[in-house]
Amino acid sequence: MDQKRKKAIQQLKKLKKLVEHRDDVRLAADWPEKWKVLISTILSSQTKDETTIAISNTLYRKYPTLKHLAGASLRDIKKIIRPVNYYKTKAKHILLTSKVLVNTYGCKIPSDREKLLELPGVGRKVANVYLAVQGYQTIGVDTHITFLAQELGWTKNKNPHKIEKDLEELFPKKYRGSINYILVRFGRIFNTKKKQVGKLTEEGVI
Repeated sequence: MDQKRKKAIQQLKKLKKLVEHRDDVRLAADWPEKWKVLISTILSSQTKDETTIAISNTLYRKYPTLKHLAGASLRDIKKIIRPVNYYKTKAKHILLTSKVLVNTYGCKIPSDREKLLELPGVGRKVANVYLAVQGYQTIGVDTHITFLAQELGWTKNKNPHKIEKDLEELFPKKYRGSINYILVRFGRIFNTKKKQVGKLTEEGVI
């Protein structure tokens, strides 16, 4: 194992220790039902997890099943999710995706990334985050991942797809599915800033 890979794995393990016992921090994708994981991940783009979770709770109280959501009115979904960024577009995507999942997949979420990417509102990040939550070794690259991966020397790229490829080359497969969960929790808990990450790195914390 080369030194760069060894160091990156050690850093990831240290980050995991910092966040694994923090039950007070919940991520937008933390739901027991698969369809809620997917819908909330669609909602979470460019929106804080706290906002996404609160709005998701309201949405799921009114529409407790995927079939109920598929039968909702676009106007009502817009009204409920209005606090999230790009709510008009997301409302359309959520309604269309719900209908496709009900009518085409019998309320089951596909576990194939290419099929997920065919769903309205599901880009590569959303698909990868969803699959990682289900136990697949995929890496969902968001702003937390982009920032921390660059600061920790895991990548020099800014393009999410290129960052994903860099991390796949750097980390053995068994670590990949946990990267988004660990780094996003770290970013949430420590409100990550460049200066702070540098200090934690210098002190050997990560």
